[in-house]
Amino acid sequence: MRLIRLLKKDLAREISTWVDRELISVDQAQAICRLYGVDYTAILARSTSYSLLVVLGCVFIGLALITVIGANWDTLPRELRMAGLLALTVGTHGLALRLHLSDRTSQAAGLFILGNLFYGASIILIAQIYHLGEHMPDGVFWWALGGLPLGVVLCHAWLTLLSAWLALVWFFMEYALGFFGASFPLFLAAQLYVLVRGRPSITLFLTAVVSLFFWIEAALSVLWADSSGRLEPAAEHLFVGVALFILAHAASHCLQARDEAKAKDYGAVLSLWTLRLGLLSLLVLSFEAPWAGLIEADWNNLGSMWVMVGALLAGAVWLGTKTARLPSLLTLSLLSAAAMLAVILIEDADDAVYLQILDNIALVGAGTWLIVQGTLRGVSHYFSLGVGAILLTAFLRYVDLIGDYIGAALLFLVLALLLGAARYWKVRQTQAGPA
Repeated sequence: MRLIRLLKKDLAREISTWVDRELISVDQAQAICRLYGVDYTAILARSTSYSLLVVLGCVFIGLALITVIGANWDTLPRELRMAGLLALTVGTHGLALRLHLSDRTSQAAGLFILGNLFYGASIILIAQIYHLGEHMPDGVFWWALGGLPLGVVLCHAWLTLLSAWLALVWFFMEYALGFFGASFPLFLAAQLYVLVRGRPSITLFLTAVVSLFFWIEAALSVLWADSSGRLEPAAEHLFVGVALFILAHAASHCLQARDEAKAKDYGAVLSLWTLRLGLLSLLVLSFEAPWAGLIEADWNNLGSMWVMVGALLAGAVWLGTKTARLPSLLTLSLLSAAAMLAVILIEDADDAVYLQILDNIALVGAGTWLIVQGTLRGVSHYFSLGVGAILLTAFLRYVDLIGDYIGAALLFLVLALLLGAARYWKVRQTQAGPA
């Protein structure tokens, strides 16, 4: 997985300078960009920064108008309030639609977002006029739902993203009150449709993945709710989350193996973040306290948890058979399942130190594997991530476990090994250059 796929727009602009210097022809530049799924002509004509500034400008205009209206709200007659809110919302959307039909899509998107802000403000203020809103999350739900059709019909990532974020806020508000947002899959389906049919959007893709994770975990809360019916996080959610991350990592490699440039981009970013978050989780578990807390936790839903974890890990291994990642995914799945089983079988929290030691060994092993893979495959991100993982592990263990002269000596020894690995990397890259 090379990070250049996530920087392809910058690559296209850099290629334009090669064309200006007559290093390559325009046809060659277009061929290189097609390899990464970028329109060379369009990327030069369109400025992402300008589009973002237009959207932000519309957002701030909307916030300013909402503030002015809110400050003078009580002095306005009720009829004028209603007419003003409707005129502002409908007028903004009408102007945005007119711009969209005239192919001024960037300005239209900004106005659509501005109109969506006015729509949300109208819901809140109308509820205040008529003393509505006994269940506060309902207002956020209708706000998210109202802007969703535009995002789906226009296949616009930013419009869909605004509804997706609002839907997440609504979902968390419902969950905090002990309710399950049963309509949330509607927003997930809309995000999936726009991701498939619309332009690539890494932000929308990550939002969809996070939303799916939270929805699965919340659905399990319904299954694991006690007699009161109140939804609360359980210890079992952590193990299901680990299995979900492994499945997501397996899915990322399947996406990267596809021919479509969009799928390769989504696979690259998913692989990147599952890898980073996986190492972060190992770092958190490199202390004794998290393991002790898991050992002492109440495990009241082991049967359904093991069914869910087994299904997710089996899915990850099955996806591994579709790529060349079967050995690593099978090893990762087995080690994760063994760690989960050890936590459940161990009864004395004092034995958590053994799991801590094993976690540190796994962390160093993962860092070493990344360094080796980065060296062999020429992927600098793997190499840097592996070096960072080992270095941070050595520092944490020096502070947490030893902290004396022996600890300092071990830390410096690890640093020396890393410098040696860096030297090896440099020599290998130099030798590969002339070839």
